[in-house]
Amino acid sequence: MMNWEEISGHWVLFPAREPIAILHFLGGAFLGSLPNVTYRWLLQELAQEGYCIVATPFEMNLDHQAISRNVLSRWESLEKRWHKENRLGDRYLPVYGIGHSMGCKLHLLIGSLHEVERAGNIFIAFNNYPIKRAIPFMKELELDQRFNLEFTPDPQETRDLIKSDYQIRRNLLIYFDNDEIDQTLDLRPILLKRFPEMTTALRLPGSHLTPCSQDLSFSNRISNDFFQTSNKWLKEGLSRDIYRLKDEILIWLNPVRRIISN
Repeated sequence: MMNWEEISGHWVLFPAREPIAILHFLGGAFLGSLPNVTYRWLLQELAQEGYCIVATPFEMNLDHQAISRNVLSRWESLEKRWHKENRLGDRYLPVYGIGHSMGCKLHLLIGSLHEVERAGNIFIAFNNYPIKRAIPFMKELELDQRFNLEFTPDPQETRDLIKSDYQIRRNLLIYFDNDEIDQTLDLRPILLKRFPEMTTALRLPGSHLTPCSQDLSFSNRISNDFFQTSNKWLKEGLSRDIYRLKDEILIWLNPVRRIISN
């Protein structure tokens, strides 16, 4: 059984066997403060496929650039600790970033403002709205105008940074067909222009909160036919979107899976 460990300010989940890669996960605003809980099912499923999960929690504030620096600093501390302890052995393990919503922006800032080694990044339901759109009561109370409040960098500055400085060549962009706050279609042409042959965009069924879904299964010990039928319906219905998301992530990480499944 796999258990989460808190190491150097991260929640870490080691697979049962030798890891084949490391996935550095950053969640959405507020949801990202406890990623081992809010994204538990998806991250544990990826770990069961042989990936070491590093989920970095962060506290929400207006300075997204400072958050990204803090996340990267803790990541570098973890790398140094693992190297010193030889926790993952001597062989090379590729590192992939995975972000959801605001977590996408943080990975984009890290990849634009800092020299980092990444085999690729996965962006799920990218969001880069200004503060009055991202925080509803700001618009009603006009607090952003009264106190000159805005995220740092603001949406346009973020786009300009990505256009000029983003360095991670291989990217997967995932957006959902029932997501009114997703901005992947704004990000896609920017990354396609920088890395046209290494950028893939996928539209999947689901909503902005699909990555936070859990497997809604009843206990296998229940033998009643009604509950068994309900269990099957839940897996094939309510949980279908999160299963599809997991499968597409795994196929992109290892394209051989698609060939085998076909």
